[in-house]
Amino acid sequence: MGIKKFIAMVSETLDLDGMKKASKKKSIKNLLKKLHAKRKAIRKELKAVDNKKRNKELLEEKDIITFQIKKGNKILKKEKNGK
Repeated sequence: MGIKKFIAMVSETLDLDGMKKASKKKSIKNLLKKLHAKRKAIRKELKAVDNKKRNKELLEEKDIITFQIKKGNKILKKEKNGK
């Protein structure tokens, strides 16, 4: 998967707005910051939620975000090493 496609897919899937054009590395770093912030917010919400259905939804979303963070780190590492 290409970098542009990854950024577009993750931004669309997780409703992350405010993505501006920048270099590939910078775009991925910004995306990873937003993903980390969103994961942190989900963790915080998980502690406060008592509803089992909502809890399950949040856990699924957290798993997706964690997977995307791993994928983004892999792409960023590949980009830093010069492809």
